[in-house]
Amino acid sequence: MSMPYGSHEARVYYVQESNYGETPQNPSMTGLKAEHVEPMLNPNLFKLRGIGSRDLQSLRAGLREVTLDIAYPLPDSAPTNFLQHVITLSSLSVEVFYEKTLGIVDLLHTGCRFNKASVGCEIEGVISATVELLGQDITVNTSKVNGATYADYAGAVPYYESYVQRGSGDGSGLSAVERVTDWKWTVENNLKQIPVIRQSEGYLLKYLPARHRNLTGEVIFEFESKQEFDDVINDEDFSLKFGLGGSNSAMFKYCKWENVSAPTKIEDLVTLKAGFVGKDLVIS
Repeated sequence: MSMPYGSHEARVYYVQESNYGETPQNPSMTGLKAEHVEPMLNPNLFKLRGIGSRDLQSLRAGLREVTLDIAYPLPDSAPTNFLQHVITLSSLSVEVFYEKTLGIVDLLHTGCRFNKASVGCEIEGVISATVELLGQDITVNTSKVNGATYADYAGAVPYYESYVQRGSGDGSGLSAVERVTDWKWTVENNLKQIPVIRQSEGYLLKYLPARHRNLTGEVIFEFESKQEFDDVINDEDFSLKFGLGGSNSAMFKYCKWENVSAPTKIEDLVTLKAGFVGKDLVIS
């Protein structure tokens, strides 16, 4: 008797593609210890009506829309090896499979690129990321990728291995900021799904280019300084560097505070919340 799959029977692996939408031969797949994974497939149905009936008269598939959401802790063995693709926009094959003794359900997403990624850290937590990938196609199988080898990232990056530094707009003159309790930043690539009229696989997108990029974030401070209010008054440029574990980091350049507030409640310490917008980002 078959039983439903549990999350403990799920795995997520990826490999960079050499040719867009094509999984390499005998790939070396690298695994993420995901906390959440959600494959989504939308056929974008054409719902056709006509006179003579109150009900739909035809349903036809449109552009196949492939989306994959993954939430995972950054592994301390290689914190940015997966995350860097939000900058490089390399295409990936991402395999999500559910495995038990009675059989495998394998969902191979091809032609995937990062549409959006959010990374955050808070006291008593680990650095974690939530990413949204858009793909070209998905293949549903009962076996894993032929000839593939599998290896998993390990560990996590705790909050005390992170740091926040602030410097001039160009990233120079960095100095530690040691009153931060939480930080989070987001990259939006605003990918455009572009199909073309063609007889062969016209239901698949042909291009997945990036459009305008949004670089935003929020830093929460213990309220010990008026620095951020001064920055807004003086219309000050600055850079922010966030430690991602080991020698890895994310550097936002030419930033300005978008909003600054200081929520004040009875029987609580005052915090300062500051949202920022950046013009450039380097992940290393």
